[in-house]
Amino acid sequence: MSSVELLVKHFLGIYFLMIGLHYTSRSLGLFERMRFSHIHYGARGSHTWWHRHIFNLFRASILAICVARIVVDIDPWLGVFPMLYQPAILAAGAILLLASFSLIDYVQAYMHEDWRSGIDSQHRGHLITSGPFRRSRNPLFMAIILGQLGFFLALPSVFSLVCLIVGVVVIIRQARAEEDALARLYGDAYREYQARVPRWL
Repeated sequence: MSSVELLVKHFLGIYFLMIGLHYTSRSLGLFERMRFSHIHYGARGSHTWWHRHIFNLFRASILAICVARIVVDIDPWLGVFPMLYQPAILAAGAILLLASFSLIDYVQAYMHEDWRSGIDSQHRGHLITSGPFRRSRNPLFMAIILGQLGFFLALPSVFSLVCLIVGVVVIIRQARAEEDALARLYGDAYREYQARVPRWL
């Protein structure tokens, strides 16, 4: 095993562990200050409820597998693609994951108290159309997709390919659901924004 392979293997376990700690701490801090949850699943059994649970299932699986790989050789069980499992590709995946995290953190910081995960039907925030939202209605989702691509490259396998495909499908569906909710909430102001700015790029 090359030094790059070993480094990326350890990087993935630490990266996803820190991601979990980061968002858990952020959510708890926001709740402590503002006294309401910024994470919303939607009505039980709804499309958004299923999106959240599917996303959580895959996120937990990714964390467990990436941590386990540090101490146990489970790659044969993941269906690793030998032709893609090359140091340069693995390193490119790790770089994309870091870029994704930086972009996500930037967009969430820009949204500040208006950041929500899911559809919040009770606490109306501001309609943000500036900054990273000037050229895309969903910069946060685009950054997440970038990270999913990075994970596939950092661990090119059947497992990560399934995570990528399912993740992209869920995000596209969630983006449509959230835009419908924003159109109902903000009316003409959001529809004007939709006409001016593309969903993706």
